[in-house]
Amino acid sequence: MAGMAAPKTIARVGREIRAAVRGLLDQSQPFGRLALVHTVQAAGATFVAVSLAGSLFFSISASAAEGKVLLYLLLTIAPFALVGPALSPLLDRGAEARRTSVAIANIGSAVLCLLMARDVHGLLLFPEAFGVLVLGKLYLVARAALVPEMAAAGDDLASANAKLAVLASLAGFATAPLAVGFLKIGPQWALLLGALVFLFGTVVSLRLPRPSHRVAVAAPAPEAGGSEENPRLALARYAEVRQHRSLLGLPLYPPEVLAAIGAMSIARATVGFVEFFLAFGLRRAHAATWWFGVLLVASGAGSLLGSLVVPRLRRHLTERQIIIGALASIVVGSVATAIVGGLWAQVMLTFVVGIGPTSAKPALDSIVQRNVPPALLGRAFGRLETRLQLTWVLAAVLAVIVPFPLKLGDVVVALAAVGACISYATFGGSMRRQLARQGLRRPTEIA
Repeated sequence: MAGMAAPKTIARVGREIRAAVRGLLDQSQPFGRLALVHTVQAAGATFVAVSLAGSLFFSISASAAEGKVLLYLLLTIAPFALVGPALSPLLDRGAEARRTSVAIANIGSAVLCLLMARDVHGLLLFPEAFGVLVLGKLYLVARAALVPEMAAAGDDLASANAKLAVLASLAGFATAPLAVGFLKIGPQWALLLGALVFLFGTVVSLRLPRPSHRVAVAAPAPEAGGSEENPRLALARYAEVRQHRSLLGLPLYPPEVLAAIGAMSIARATVGFVEFFLAFGLRRAHAATWWFGVLLVASGAGSLLGSLVVPRLRRHLTERQIIIGALASIVVGSVATAIVGGLWAQVMLTFVVGIGPTSAKPALDSIVQRNVPPALLGRAFGRLETRLQLTWVLAAVLAVIVPFPLKLGDVVVALAAVGACISYATFGGSMRRQLARQGLRRPTEIA
C-alpha cells in the first residue's frame, strides 16, 4: 500500500506545482504578474540571505558570530517600527499606492545591494542591511494587501496565497546553489547578482495592473452583528472606516483575526528558535559543515511541501483547522525528535517546522484578507508582519543566548506549540458556542 501511495503523493505534488507555475506563466492575468514579481523578489532575498550568512556566521569564530548574529536579529525588529506605524497607512490609500510600494521596494533593494557589496566587510553593512529589511517588509505588506485584488475570479484566497508561497520556495531552491557558488568567490558577488535580480523585479512590478484595470473581487462577507460593508468603504480613508465599524458596534479587527495571528505567532517563533538553536548547537558540537546544508535543504523542502498541501487541505478544512493542524504537526514532530534523538532526528524536526508554519501562513493571510475591510488591509498586514517577526526574533535570541541541549530544545518547541494549539482551539470552540446562542455563523467557519 505504501508503494502505491508514494506515486500518488508525488503526482499530487506535481499537480500543485504545475498549477502554481501555470499561474506564473499566464502573464495576461493580474495574478500571473503578481506571481512573477513575488518569484523575483524571493530570488533576490535569497541572494541577500546567503551573502549575509557567509559574512556574519560562517566566516568568523563561534563567539564572534554570536555577537554579530544577535546584533543582526535586533536589527530585524527595527524595520517594523517603520513599516507598521509609518508606511502601512500609506498602503491603505488604494491599490495604486500598494503597486507603487512594490516597485519602490525592488528598486530600493537593488541600490542597497550595490552599497552592501561595497561595504560587505565594514560597519556600514548593518544600516544598509537594515534598509533592505525595511523594504522587504514593505513589499510583504503591500503584496499581501494586493492579493484580493489580483486573485483570479473564484480562486480561494488561501490557495492563491499558497501558490505564491510555492513559487517563492521554488525560487529559493533554484537560486540558493547559484548564490552559494558566488559566495565562494566573495559575498559581494552574491549581492551584486542580487542587485540585478531586484532591478528586474522593479521592471516587472511596473507591469502590475493599475486600479482601473484590476480584477473585481467579491465584497467582504458581512460581519456578525452588523450589516454588509458599503462597497465604497473599500477606498475610504482609515478614519471613516474606523468610525463606521464603531457605529456598528464592531471592533476594528475581528477577534478571530487577532486569535489567528496569536496562534501563527507561536508557529513562527518555533521556526526562529529551531533555526538558531540547531545552527549554534552544530557549531558548539563542531559538526561538519555539510550538516548545515542538510538542515537548509530539509527546511526548504518542508516549506515547499507546506505550501503545496494548502489547496488540497482547503477542500476539506477551514483556515482555522489548517492552523490548528500545523501547530499539532509541530507538537508531534518535536516530541518524536526528542524521543529518537540524534542529528538526523533534528533534520526531521527542521522538515516538520518547515511544513507547519508555511502551511498555516496562507490560511492566516486568507482570514485577514476576507475579514478585514480593504481600506484597513495595509495596517492589518503591517501589524501582522510585525507580530510574526517580533516573535521570530525573540525566539531566535533565546536560542542564541541559552545553549540548549538538543533534547531540551525539542521539548521547548513542543511545549510552545501545544500551548498555542490548545489556546486557539479553545478560542474557536467558545466563539462557535457564543455565535450559536445568537443564531449567527462567522465567515471564517465556512469551508
